[in-house]
Amino acid sequence: MSTHPTVRDVTDRIRERSRGSREAYLQRLAQTRQRDRGSDRMGCANVAHAVAGVPANDKLKIVAERAPNIGIVTAYNDMLSAHAPYQGYPDIIKNEARQLGATAQVAGGVPAMCDGVTQGTPGMELSLFSRDVIAMGTAVALTHDMFDAALLLGVCDKIVPGLLIGALHFGHLPTVFVPAGPMPSGLSNTAKAKVREQAAQGLVGRQGLLEAEMGAYHAQGTCTFYGTANSNQMLLEAMGLHVPGTAFIQPGDAMREALTREAVRTVLGRAGDKPYATPPIGEMVDERAIVNAMSALLATGGSTNHLIHWVAVARAAGILIDWNDFAQLSEVVPLLTRVYPNGSADVNEFQSAGGPGFVIGELVGAGLMHADVATVRAGGIAEYAGIPVLQTDGAPGQLKWQPAAPSKNEAVARPAAKPFSTTGGLKLLTGNLGRSVIKVSSVPDDRHVVEAPARVFDSQSALQKAFAAGELDRDVVCVVRWQGPQANGMPELHKLTPPLSVLQGKGFKVALVTDGRMSGASGKVPAAIHLSPEGAAGGAIAKVRDGDLIRLDSVNGTLQVLLPQDEWDAREAAQMTDEQRMADGHGLGRELFAGMRRNALTAEEGACTWL
Repeated sequence: MSTHPTVRDVTDRIRERSRGSREAYLQRLAQTRQRDRGSDRMGCANVAHAVAGVPANDKLKIVAERAPNIGIVTAYNDMLSAHAPYQGYPDIIKNEARQLGATAQVAGGVPAMCDGVTQGTPGMELSLFSRDVIAMGTAVALTHDMFDAALLLGVCDKIVPGLLIGALHFGHLPTVFVPAGPMPSGLSNTAKAKVREQAAQGLVGRQGLLEAEMGAYHAQGTCTFYGTANSNQMLLEAMGLHVPGTAFIQPGDAMREALTREAVRTVLGRAGDKPYATPPIGEMVDERAIVNAMSALLATGGSTNHLIHWVAVARAAGILIDWNDFAQLSEVVPLLTRVYPNGSADVNEFQSAGGPGFVIGELVGAGLMHADVATVRAGGIAEYAGIPVLQTDGAPGQLKWQPAAPSKNEAVARPAAKPFSTTGGLKLLTGNLGRSVIKVSSVPDDRHVVEAPARVFDSQSALQKAFAAGELDRDVVCVVRWQGPQANGMPELHKLTPPLSVLQGKGFKVALVTDGRMSGASGKVPAAIHLSPEGAAGGAIAKVRDGDLIRLDSVNGTLQVLLPQDEWDAREAAQMTDEQRMADGHGLGRELFAGMRRNALTAEEGACTWL
């Protein structure tokens, strides 16, 4: 199947836009790759320090035998259920490396915060910027510069983008991501959301809510809804940075260790029948790979957070993308999955239906992903249309791959020929308020256009208080300002989903407009988010006043305050008060991130802090 004309045009536009920065990036990579390997290049004292902590046999391999040495960067901690399984991974990796005549060292660890723990707290204001901290931590780990390849251990929201950004600054290294898989299904996401709405109305107490939450989040592994963490895994598969089909195998599955060992073989070019040269990540992640990730995001109704994160990822490889690119792709990439919050199924049901392999096979077959890309596997992207299984005969316990198609459940995953929707799950909105995005895949059709008076809030908690007081029982567009990267670090406003869902359930026309983020699992309430420019940087959201009529039209892609243009132009923008800046900038470590707030680019520019 030839590449779809729109996919080709978007890719060509990105390539032309990025020509100078991409060429400079590749030139730096080529210069770095020309150096001698680490233990030959570095001073004797440097080498001695590097191997002082490893077993004698590994020292011999690294220094005398010049065996490949893999750098492991791990985001292990047991605050994140998704990362708790990583505790034993380095030992598995080292064991497999030794069996292959190579070595592996834990180059370093990076922080990993759980957005589920920090939602609605001051810690959430560090969340977005933790991505760039993780990128810097990855660089600190790999700058030991003794490595011939890298394995990256991370799953969740900011961790995968941060690891990827960091790795792309060491783009001369072959690199493979090693996931840990989702937790087993517990209380359904739909049932959990219902209890949250009941709690918002005072119909369920703290104990009942706690029982529901612990029934949903109950074991090691990622949360089972299709939010940012699981979208990360889909995108890594689409970019060919995983062992194929490894994303959604549960931590307790017998296949999990086999897939981790396969990651070692893959990064060393030893997977399959013949050795091959695993390409450096910086060469592999080109314009086509980025577009493939964008198509996969749209086809699965993935997290809106990636309209920020993947812009930053692309920039790390010298590639410039923007929301127009996403919007144009969304017009031709169909929605192929219904996974909560875009449906009732969870990611385990998605995996059973065919998982990422099914989606990738359909998109490649329809010309909506580039088929001619390099991946960490010798067979290219075609290998990613399979689903792994453990052999029970011939070579018991070894991996093999079966075709993921056809779908095993078309209520969850459909072929490109009969999608859930002919367009993708994300939409760009423009108008006199600026540029924003909306996730339409989970919004009911009769809510794609909302026109109602504005109610302006300076914080998430202020909206919650107004809801509790019954002040929002009407048609309303809730405008929450001062939530962008420069204001307070752009937290997710996940706590707003239950009260706004309750209002919508009462029959009111409700929408959210904000320069902040919603959860990667933002649900059925229409939400124009990531509004740029943000209010703290002089954006038009700071002009909105209570009672202004706002029209959010996701059908036509517009977001407008319905005022005469001369009146709108003449209106002065509100300013954040010194008290607001002080409250958002101090306490629980927020002072340390002041420089990041000052330097952050807009959401559409990836909210990057290092440029």
